Amino acid sequence: MKIKDIRALRGPNYWSIRRPKLIQMTIDLEEMEEKPTNTMPGFRERLEQLIPSLYEHRCSEGVPGGFFQRVDEGTWMGHVIEHVALELQTLAGMDTGFGRTRGTGKPGEYHVVFDYMEEEAGIRAARMAVETVQAVIDQQEISLEPFIQELREIREKTRLGPSTGCIVDEAAKRGIPFIRLNKYSLVQLGYGVNQKRIRATIASTTSSIAVDIAGDKEDTKDLLEAAQIPVPTGKIVRDEEDLQSAIKKIGYPIVLKPISGNHGKGATTNIINWEQAVKALAEAKVYGRSVICEKFITGFDFRVLVINNKFVCAALRTPASVTGDGVHTIEWLVNETNKDPRRGYGHEKVLTQIKLDSFTQKMLDDKGYSLDTIPAEGELVLLKPTANLSTGGTSTDVTDEVHPSNIFMCERISKIIGLDICGIDIMAPNLRLPITENGGAVLEVNAAPGFRMHIEPSEGIGRNVAEPVVDMLFPQGSNGQIPIIAITGTNGKTTTTRLTAHIAKAAGYKVGFTTSDGVYIQNQLMMKGDCTGPVSAQFVLKDPTVDFAVLECARGGLLKAGLAFQQCDIAVVTNISEDHIGLGGISTIEQMAKVKAVVPETVKKNGFAILNADDDLVYEMRKNLHCNIALFSMNEHNPRIQKHSKQGGFSAVYENGYVTIMKGAWKIRVEKVANIPITYGGKATHNIMNTLPAILATYLYRNITVEDIRQSLQTFTPSPNQTPGRLNLFEFKHFKFLVDYAHNPAGMQLLCDFVEKMDGTPKVGVISGTGDRRDEDIREIGRISSRYFDEIIIRQDKNLRGRSAEEIVKLLVEGINENKEKKIPVTIIYNEREAIMHAYNTVKPGSLITIMCDVVAEALDLIKELKEKEDKE
Repeated sequence: MKIKDIRALRGPNYWSIRRPKLIQMTIDLEEMEEKPTNTMPGFRERLEQLIPSLYEHRCSEGVPGGFFQRVDEGTWMGHVIEHVALELQTLAGMDTGFGRTRGTGKPGEYHVVFDYMEEEAGIRAARMAVETVQAVIDQQEISLEPFIQELREIREKTRLGPSTGCIVDEAAKRGIPFIRLNKYSLVQLGYGVNQKRIRATIASTTSSIAVDIAGDKEDTKDLLEAAQIPVPTGKIVRDEEDLQSAIKKIGYPIVLKPISGNHGKGATTNIINWEQAVKALAEAKVYGRSVICEKFITGFDFRVLVINNKFVCAALRTPASVTGDGVHTIEWLVNETNKDPRRGYGHEKVLTQIKLDSFTQKMLDDKGYSLDTIPAEGELVLLKPTANLSTGGTSTDVTDEVHPSNIFMCERISKIIGLDICGIDIMAPNLRLPITENGGAVLEVNAAPGFRMHIEPSEGIGRNVAEPVVDMLFPQGSNGQIPIIAITGTNGKTTTTRLTAHIAKAAGYKVGFTTSDGVYIQNQLMMKGDCTGPVSAQFVLKDPTVDFAVLECARGGLLKAGLAFQQCDIAVVTNISEDHIGLGGISTIEQMAKVKAVVPETVKKNGFAILNADDDLVYEMRKNLHCNIALFSMNEHNPRIQKHSKQGGFSAVYENGYVTIMKGAWKIRVEKVANIPITYGGKATHNIMNTLPAILATYLYRNITVEDIRQSLQTFTPSPNQTPGRLNLFEFKHFKFLVDYAHNPAGMQLLCDFVEKMDGTPKVGVISGTGDRRDEDIREIGRISSRYFDEIIIRQDKNLRGRSAEEIVKLLVEGINENKEKKIPVTIIYNEREAIMHAYNTVKPGSLITIMCDVVAEALDLIKELKEKEDKE
């Protein structure tokens, strides 16, 4: 078996709208295509012995053991690999369950699709699953534990931490979208101008000066002490002389910790003699020149969480420890403690397993213990210097026990330091009494406090501490979103996108839009090239200046990675025709329609899907949608439009020379087609068609008026600036150049319909075929060209996409030669620039030269250069 491709889908996709995170592996079963599971003696038994938990997989049978029933009946190895990939992830603490295995259309080749929680782990699980199944087939010994541990480690390395993760989850519950901005904990919540950012539990609203103050223990202590907050007496020391002076003033026991340290690094507590103090000073100075020496406060370690200057919760923290039984060693006790089912690897469970490391060794050394020491019965042996849950510590919720005086003090501390999210460390006998009365003290104030101890305490009630964070960032009524209009289809997407963006901009919005020629932010080109995939869409959604997004969504991006957004407000489907058939596992036009249907299926319940009522495949999409439907048609008498109007629906039609919006049976005539430049007075029929969904989409957004739309239609021209490569007409003194990006038979037919209506004789076509299209599609380009052009120049794209130039030319010529009615001169010039220059140098007066351009910008630049040269003569 051979893996041919593995890709991670990250948004709504061909396989599932509700499960955006999917791995799609393309695998060739090779000789195993002829060997289903029921033809392989002992296969089921070996697989069940290796992974007994597969019994829980219900598969299509819908009952436990359903998958093994399918194995007994006979299923193919792609299906088995799907289930093994899912179970490997589940065994590694990533609960997954959705999968599909479907043929690609090629014998023995399958798409194996399954969901994942962490992308890197999902990709690795795909490869592991193939290796595992191959081992079962070959009857080779294989251990899954190394695979499972590797997946656990990948999970811990790549997942959002519990603090960041719970905030993201809370935001998602409220419909607030998010984008992970790096591989760590920097996350964007919301889109465009309405976005907020978090990094762990620091928010974009958090004061940087407050974070700086909290990071300096001396400054923090000085501010709190000046505000009459009880803090341990202490002094900054830099050498042994300073240390000796401080001890004389403070007295033992003391604590030494670096001024700018965190997570307990370099800190030593309960120092009771000079030898320990000197050693602790050296360890603290590893992390900074200045060290704080404080009185060691006896009591318990509490963490109080304050968000938006309001008390949220409190926890009692206990460092990782074991209790002696007078019989067993410390190492044995640790191993027994780690058998607690609540303890797991990293953050996978409520508690983390205790790891014996250098910190543990130091703690034991300070007591004169080793791992072989047998502590007395009932003796508590601390194994870590701090009570972090990530190192095996435990937490107990004490929120309901905190005295009002302590709540007031903590809320006041958050304002004194200036932190909107802060964790306050208190050492005290308890928090039931004011710490001013029981001898407690505030030890530290932490920016970016961990939330895990509060959301999953070892004992007590878990607290939804993410809720007040999201409340603070997004007050009631806001969800961080901006309007998104998504446009898909076969032809007309770019023109519709540009016109929609132009209307929104004219209405006062700061628009970001993506097209097949680039990404634009407020009409400034930011990225060049085909930018119709999810990366380009995210570029727009990340931009903090954008308050309106118009996103062209093409087939390629949908199949490779899915959509960049979970939901949109309005979706447009222009049309479906036979382009890109045979690519990416899409073999029929019906499958292509399913790909394009992903976009309208993401429309919000109260949004609109705008469908072409003249296209059967597009109109059929309405049956699977859960949003409002709006239609457009070039014929106001289309029965589908009439039925929709009688039901009170919205539509846009071309009638009596107008583009018109219909609200039920009422007509709102927006503008005469004669006054819309991109229609060339109505000759460019396909641009009338492209105008209809654009005016309907912007009208349905409600905040854009008919007058805004009308003025925009009048000012949107088929120029290289506004619609590059879309019916750009250059009028020279004695002939005309027409530049268009038509690249498939349907687009070519629309272009030629327009050319036929244009003045100019002879009509010269500079054409090409796209290498990754079907033979029949390339021939059809030739056939169409032969019906409308008097002379043809065949050029080639820069990227031949898997074919030779000679093969493409041969297919085009075959199509041209099928026209027996006239003999058409054909010239073959591979280079696009040279082909254009040949047309220019051999032009006959009165000619109309039509160019199917490949690299739009280069073609336009050349023709503009020729025009400027002529104008100077």
